[in-house]
Amino acid sequence: MLIHLYTTLGCHLCEDAHSLLVQYQQATDANIEIVLVEISDSEDLIEAYGIRIPVLKLVSSNLELGWPFDAIALGHFLE
Repeated sequence: MLIHLYTTLGCHLCEDAHSLLVQYQQATDANIEIVLVEISDSEDLIEAYGIRIPVLKLVSSNLELGWPFDAIALGHFLE
């Protein structure tokens, strides 16, 4: 499963979201590939995600999960 995590440098909430993803991956032994997408590299990404990050996106379905979320919400999103 390929997941994009939209983030930017210095975003502590993004670090929290990444940590939740890694914890989920370890707890479930899920086959997850996490790609950190730096939004500051693109005006389009800044416009789309600038005030919403962190945002997770399941690449296969384009479904998104925006912050705030916890481990339970993350589990439901990934199942």
